Amino acid sequence: MATDARTGTELSSSTVGTVKPLGRLGALTDLVIERLRVSDHVAESKFGTDSPIDDPAREEQVLAQVREKASGAGVDPEAAVAFFRDQITASKVVQKGLFARWTAHPEEAPTTRPDLGQIREQLDRLTTDLIQELKSTEELRDKPVACTVQLALAAGSGAVREQLDTLHRQALRTATDSVCRPVETSGRN
Repeated sequence: MATDARTGTELSSSTVGTVKPLGRLGALTDLVIERLRVSDHVAESKFGTDSPIDDPAREEQVLAQVREKASGAGVDPEAAVAFFRDQITASKVVQKGLFARWTAHPEEAPTTRPDLGQIREQLDRLTTDLIQELKSTEELRDKPVACTVQLALAAGSGAVREQLDTLHRQALRTATDSVCRPVETSGRN
């Protein structure tokens, strides 16, 4: 597995998709991890430029697209938006962490700048795939206890399998915060 010397993380051509995911939320978690890996490239494209990490206008565009795609896929649009807000927040965790690392250790900073347009195409594909996984795991995610157990299995095994560093593990926790739906006051489990 190749390691990116600038970030100390594996490149996005890692084992995601080549090893059977653990647990019933494994496929969803693998896509979340893949999206976190793409965040490394977003950081590379922005570092040393005027492009801000926080881009509220772009975030609202993404969330509007998520609402539309979720509705079309039969997924609760508000639940999808909450999930994708977590994805955006997790991406910022990665970007800010990498910016801090590269600022403190300029020798680790990227020397090339990926095309943000191509990265956004990859993120759009992942959005579609993630919405499909939200749909296919809907029944499980409505059961808080079972979902929590399956999420812990998937996230833990994914973090180990992908050898996520502390920064990416923190981002993974943030990104999966809204996966399991809370118990409703009506007592639905």
